[in-house]
Amino acid sequence: MAWDEWEQLKNQAAHKQSAGMQLNQLPADGGGGSTPQGDLTVDQKDLAAIGDRAFKLWEDLGRYGRDAWSSSQTAASDLKTQGFTLDGAVDRVQSRWEEQLTSLLDACAHISNHMDFTKKAHQGDEYYIGGQISSISTLDKGFDGGKGH
Repeated sequence: MAWDEWEQLKNQAAHKQSAGMQLNQLPADGGGGSTPQGDLTVDQKDLAAIGDRAFKLWEDLGRYGRDAWSSSQTAASDLKTQGFTLDGAVDRVQSRWEEQLTSLLDACAHISNHMDFTKKAHQGDEYYIGGQISSISTLDKGFDGGKGH
């Protein structure tokens, strides 16, 4: 994408930004407008789906990316055997491919692992918060029960 095109898209997005979108502040009317207010929520199913897709991508890249690397290695060897001087260029492409593939595999593994960790961390937070609220409800019942005495 050309830089001019990027600038044009940014300008179009800025013009389309709705007045209802406010960041880091409440709307001028104090939040009572028609725009729903709320927190950013993440659901366990969403986290699991992201982690699963990253893991699937990691598997596929590992399987098919290595196949492409192997094929280019064979091609470089064949070119050299037949007297072509392209084998050095193919070797450099192959080396760069391996570096990029490794980088992508690492990124996919990191995303997958992070989603698993995040899912477990949030699940632990949910249990903790639920326990705290449950304790407060139990205390409230104790105070409510003592009104008639």
